[in-house]
Amino acid sequence: MNKAELVEAIAKITEQTKADAERSLDAFIEVVSKNIKKKDGVKLVGFGSFAVSNRKARVGRNPQTGEEIQIPARKVPVFRPGKELKELVR
Repeated sequence: MNKAELVEAIAKITEQTKADAERSLDAFIEVVSKNIKKKDGVKLVGFGSFAVSNRKARVGRNPQTGEEIQIPARKVPVFRPGKELKELVR
């Protein structure tokens, strides 16, 4: 499902126009992005949580040459599914 299909599905369920549904989705994405950037994260009970995770520095290999390279530590966004979402998928 891409963004256009998601907007259409939200509009249908909420009985909003597609423009209103798209603004709502854009607002949700903006709020989640801002909170992750501030390292607060967003928790939606039953659905899951959006947060920041720290990856440690490690040694990798260049697949073309086999040469070892240093991969620096960095922060990455993560999504952890909640209990209800996990059970739904099972």
